[in-house]
Amino acid sequence: MSVILEFSIPALEFTLGRVLAGPPAMHCELERIVPTGDMMMPFVWVTGDDHEAFAESVRGHDLVEELLILDTVGESALYRIEWTEVPTNLIDGIARTDAVVLQASGNDTWMFRLRFPDHDGLSAFHNFVVENDIPCHIERTYTLAETSKSGYRFDLSQEQREALLLALRRGYFATPSEVTLDELADELDITRQALSDRIRRGNEQLLRKVLLSAVDGLE
Repeated sequence: MSVILEFSIPALEFTLGRVLAGPPAMHCELERIVPTGDMMMPFVWVTGDDHEAFAESVRGHDLVEELLILDTVGESALYRIEWTEVPTNLIDGIARTDAVVLQASGNDTWMFRLRFPDHDGLSAFHNFVVENDIPCHIERTYTLAETSKSGYRFDLSQEQREALLLALRRGYFATPSEVTLDELADELDITRQALSDRIRRGNEQLLRKVLLSAVDGLE
C-alpha cells in the first residue's frame, strides 16, 4: 500500500535548496526530477521579480553545469538544472527509493510531500537520510486509505490549497466576482502574479484529478 511522507528541511541542508537559496529570495517549486544517465536533473518553477540575478546566482554555483529556462508565465519561470557531478543528497535519495514527489516547495525552508509504493520504500528513504546526515523534520506519515477517510487532497500544494480556499470563501469565483486578485494577494502578502499562478496551477491540478481520472475510470 502506498505511503505518504511529509517533512520539512532548511534550504541550506540539501544541495538543491542551497543552489536555489539566492540571493535574491525567490519562491521555488520542484515540478519533477528526470534521471539522465547517472544524473538527476530537477525541473523547478521559480516565482519572483529578479530572475536575472537569480539565474546568475545559480549558474555561479560550483555544482551547476547549466541552468536552462524552458518557459515563462508572468513572474514565474520553469528552469532545468544540469549538474557538474552527481549530488549525493536529498534529491538523489528521493530518486533512489522510487518516491514520487507530490509537493516540494520553499525558500529558506522547504516542504516535501512524497509518495512511496510501500513501507519498504519509506524505510529505504529513512535509511538514506540517516546515513547521509540529512536533517529532515518529519511532519507526518499516512497511507492513501487514511487520506480517503479525511477527504480528497488532489495532490495540491499547501500554497495552492490556501489560495483556492481563500478565493472560494471571498467570492472570487462568483459572477460577478466579489473580490479582486489584488485584494486576495494583499491578504496572503504575495504578488498578484504569484497568486494568479497558484490559482491557475491549483485549478489545473483539480481538473486533472477529477476529469482525467473519471475518463480513465471509464476506459
